[in-house]
Amino acid sequence: MSDSLQKAFLGVIALGVSCIAIELVPVSRKAAYWNRCLDSTVLWLNKKPDLKEWNMKDKESLAVGVCNGAVHEPKLKSQ
Repeated sequence: MSDSLQKAFLGVIALGVSCIAIELVPVSRKAAYWNRCLDSTVLWLNKKPDLKEWNMKDKESLAVGVCNGAVHEPKLKSQ
């Protein structure tokens, strides 16, 4: 009796782990897309001559805003 109950519990655990893994696929794809956006935006910012004096943290902060959709200016304004 306990052997069949143990097998049933293992089956439920396996099913649960499988469902969780399936649910994580879209999240991992979105994270990979966001990381590519961040990397390409930082590379683009590194090429801008107006932003040469900015440090890497400032560029990454701006890139996060761009990838999150928070930047609405068509041109970068540097001081």
